[in-house]
Amino acid sequence: MTNQHFPQARFFLGFWAGLFFGTAFLPAAPLDNGFALAPPAWASSAEKTAAFREARLQVLAAAGKYEHTPYRYGGLDRRGLDCSGLVYLSFNDALGVAIPRNTWGLYSWVEKIPIEHITPGDLVFFKTTGNGAVSHVGIFVGGRRFIHAASDGPVTGVIYSSLDERYWSRTYAGVGRVLPEADTGGSAGNQKPPAARNKQKSGILMGFAAAPTWNTFSADGGVIRGVAGQFRLGAAVEPFGKPMIFGVEIRPEWDRALGIFRIPLTLSWGISDKLRVFAGPAVSFGDAALTVSGESRQYIGGTSWLGAAGITVAPFAIKIAGSELSPYGELAWQSYLSKNTHGNLGADFAAGFRFSTGLRYTWKI
Repeated sequence: MTNQHFPQARFFLGFWAGLFFGTAFLPAAPLDNGFALAPPAWASSAEKTAAFREARLQVLAAAGKYEHTPYRYGGLDRRGLDCSGLVYLSFNDALGVAIPRNTWGLYSWVEKIPIEHITPGDLVFFKTTGNGAVSHVGIFVGGRRFIHAASDGPVTGVIYSSLDERYWSRTYAGVGRVLPEADTGGSAGNQKPPAARNKQKSGILMGFAAAPTWNTFSADGGVIRGVAGQFRLGAAVEPFGKPMIFGVEIRPEWDRALGIFRIPLTLSWGISDKLRVFAGPAVSFGDAALTVSGESRQYIGGTSWLGAAGITVAPFAIKIAGSELSPYGELAWQSYLSKNTHGNLGADFAAGFRFSTGLRYTWKI
């Protein structure tokens, strides 16, 4: 890569790395740890239930303190709040945790549940704009009532309303869970039956993905280095009471910089679909060579029993009719070794590693 490409490449790589790897460790719903009042992993079932009950009650108490606060779009303090601002501040004040700031982000992030299973502290969503998109959110408090920041109507600002009111029953869109279920003493019919509560989540996942691969500072050529794809079969299970994702993937890759086509076959694992590690054999086609500052450097390998290993990060997912569309980033090691008589650390790193960002589509069967 010539010197004039350095700023552009640095911008692209820095932007995507910050976006994907910087957001990979945001908490996932339902929140079972990483917040004030969270029970320790070794807590008993009764202790965990008590802790989550207290967390939900604290969220409701925090939301109630903002009652009568005026509505202000984008507001995030007592001078004014919008609907998602109220939800964000309530969880942040009560638990010290940061959750998505806008309604669309919250709806994409929460665990969707039937309204029959709603519990105080869950979120209720509405479609109020007429374009079919979720546009309003509140916090369920029990007795079919919720607290929210209303922007229109006879009373605006932070108020309590009922799901049975004509407007809210007509615009109701769904319920989302942020904290694990706990008996908070809500109205009858708010809790799942014991059989449903104890049922383990499981399912077979299928999907595919495609992503451009980004060039590094060492290799000649444009910013985009090639294309990496993925065909995936996985299983979501809870063998020890904790969710895990196991999978197998075929990953066809075209590397324009090296002049090769390769097919890794990998096994993957993660505690969620947001963050997974993978490794496996690969078959490589073509003679690997990397041009650096006009010099052609030769590499061997690429085909081996450990031909690929790396990490996949998908910070959030967009729910689409029982499936998910996720932006993702991937950092992978490739088993290419230098044949050259003199070393070049930057070039050898470029040959051995790839960074790609793209979109992944997954559905459960």
